[in-house]
Amino acid sequence: MKKPKWVIEKEQAQKARGDETVWLFGLHAVRDALMNPRRTRLRLIVTQNAQAKLAEAIAESGMEPEIADPRRFPAPLDAGSVHQGAALEVKPLSWGSLSEVCIGAEAPRVVLLDRVTDPHNVGAILRSAEVLGASAVIGTRHHSAPETGALAKTASGALERQPYLRVRNLADTIVELQRMGYLVLGLDGEADQTIEEALAGRTDHAVALVLGAEGPGLRAKTKDTVDALVRIRSAGGFGSLNVSNAAALALYASRG
Repeated sequence: MKKPKWVIEKEQAQKARGDETVWLFGLHAVRDALMNPRRTRLRLIVTQNAQAKLAEAIAESGMEPEIADPRRFPAPLDAGSVHQGAALEVKPLSWGSLSEVCIGAEAPRVVLLDRVTDPHNVGAILRSAEVLGASAVIGTRHHSAPETGALAKTASGALERQPYLRVRNLADTIVELQRMGYLVLGLDGEADQTIEEALAGRTDHAVALVLGAEGPGLRAKTKDTVDALVRIRSAGGFGSLNVSNAAALALYASRG
């Protein structure tokens, strides 16, 4: 029996994801990946100087590094990447299913990203999410920043510790979180209520915060699916924030 087209396309997509690798760069990102037992590590390129700085992490990983001339660094990185003499080829991390990372914590917090494509913003959000105790950061497989070296460098190690899931459909994921008991709040600068007002007496609930890209904000479908739209309390008439700063403030405010 011939397989349906959608089954073939799904299998091809899964194979492509299985074959995908990422080049991490920079001393901090490479060190944390070398020391992360969840990482599948393939190739390590370092200068002699970087090798000395990463000696402990390299020894723990059991990898045999390739020593490179800093003037002819062979890793396939984008021009302008500040690699600090260290690059590591890895497989993307797999954190498991939504229920595996979003159930278990007391009063968990989750961040969802609606079309946030800038890896530097996502990296900064991962860093804030780790510091502020979020259970996961969730984007979509399309129209969101994938795991890249630039994202990892901005995350400053948080990519190795903070679950970053990419889902097929954001609205369906919101509904699934609601079924799991989450109160899902969409960030909108024009909302009538603040985060604190929406969570008055309910800070012990599981809360998911949805942030949109700078400029367009949340999509209409996202706004229709969340439980409520909220804004960050601000002083004065100018209330616009970079999405990574907004995520940090929203997570902090949601704790009460």
